[in-house]
Amino acid sequence: MVEKIFVDERTLGTKIVKGGDATYPTNRLVILQPSYLPWIGYFEQMARADQFVFLDDVQYTRRDWRNRNKIRTKEGWLWLTVPVQQKNLYKQLLKETRVDNSINWNKKHSEAIRLNYAKAPFFEKYYPCLESVYKKRWEFLLDLCYETTNYLKDFLNITTPTSKSSDLSAEGAKTDLILNLCQKMDATHYLTGNLAGDYLSQDSFYKEGIQLEFQNYNHPMYSQQYPGFISNMSLIDLLFNAGDRSLDILINSNKQLS
Repeated sequence: MVEKIFVDERTLGTKIVKGGDATYPTNRLVILQPSYLPWIGYFEQMARADQFVFLDDVQYTRRDWRNRNKIRTKEGWLWLTVPVQQKNLYKQLLKETRVDNSINWNKKHSEAIRLNYAKAPFFEKYYPCLESVYKKRWEFLLDLCYETTNYLKDFLNITTPTSKSSDLSAEGAKTDLILNLCQKMDATHYLTGNLAGDYLSQDSFYKEGIQLEFQNYNHPMYSQQYPGFISNMSLIDLLFNAGDRSLDILINSNKQLS
């Protein structure tokens, strides 16, 4: 039986030692559903991954993070919600979900961001790209999520390659779906959030030789432009306040993988 020794699982570039002789680089995979202006923990996982898959061919979930996120305000925080078409479409897939453009949400979001962050130290550096997003007409929610996430990924200088699950033709649900995606991506490690332990079969990953890791995220504190600190905002809050230091802040607050 081949022995597997995992060395320092919290570090990218971990080596798997087989038989005491040959060493092989890990391929840590993260699979997350696309989200609108994701929070900082989303990008912490992306930064730690060797490959990242957008899980875009699952059922759309209402009142979730797919079409909304939070920004900081003087009074506390505010939801930015993208309206979507849902009438008689409760079982629609995420990739099929259309934006409801009968509501002028673009202008509302753009103005809310400008109003609440115009005086932030790095607002002028990042806002023009975001503003360009709101000048476009978006038909599908996914396209909007990809655009905003890729802008934020680039702002952080995260170079992790990304794929879409809909392009990988993986089958199954829950553990089977995730495991099939891991196999298609030749993953040695699968990094996921703590709540995934409620539905994933750890034994199934073990049998396939894939190391299952859970993100225990200790949210960093950083300077916000308003008194007090409120966590779990969209990444734009960190960017507007911390600029080029944002990636170091969201990673080095760290966390422990178990």
